[in-house]
Amino acid sequence: MNDLTFSFAGQSLCAMGSGALWWPDQGLLCVSDLHLGKSERLARLGGPSLPPYDSQDTLSRLAADIARTNAQTVICLGDSFDDLESLIGLDPEEKIRITTLQAGRRWIWIEGNHDPGPVELGGSHLAEFEVEPLIFRHIAQPNAKAEVSGHYHPKARLRARGSSITRPAFLTDSERLILPAYGTYTGGLYSTAEVLCDLMQDDAIAILTGTHARMIPMPR
Repeated sequence: MNDLTFSFAGQSLCAMGSGALWWPDQGLLCVSDLHLGKSERLARLGGPSLPPYDSQDTLSRLAADIARTNAQTVICLGDSFDDLESLIGLDPEEKIRITTLQAGRRWIWIEGNHDPGPVELGGSHLAEFEVEPLIFRHIAQPNAKAEVSGHYHPKARLRARGSSITRPAFLTDSERLILPAYGTYTGGLYSTAEVLCDLMQDDAIAILTGTHARMIPMPR
């Protein structure tokens, strides 16, 4: 299995190779920064052209993770849409797919900086959400405790045997956990970036996603 179990705030959590966070004791699956509709937004604003399959791919991976875990609660941790107009521009079949994924489970949309305010889809729309002892929000706050956030799209580079690999990564220390971006075409910010080094404690670790999830000291 391409998952890695670790402890955070006294809870046993699972970093999935897909970039999703699974909390078995709560039946809770958390994903961050889906950025659905990114290719549509870029085309709308005259940006670089991307194949228009990012939302379909992201939702397919999310559906697979939900099916695998049988999650009873799903938290989308902000920036679920590349902007609010991206929701309007979603293919009707993609909207139906989201509704289908929501059926029979609790679904929580956390507000992000790309998609502030409620979206026109089912589920709860919140600025943050707490399940003791963890608090879920989009952007990490100074001096937070037991905080799960996203926003920065962290990635880490591992060097070994004269070569290197770069993957999206979870970053965690004793106080906070930052999730990688889940969406297709989302890119990332290296863990060596000043903002991430300032947020994370000196003993922070990175969990690289992919076929073989791997835990390493957070590169700085």
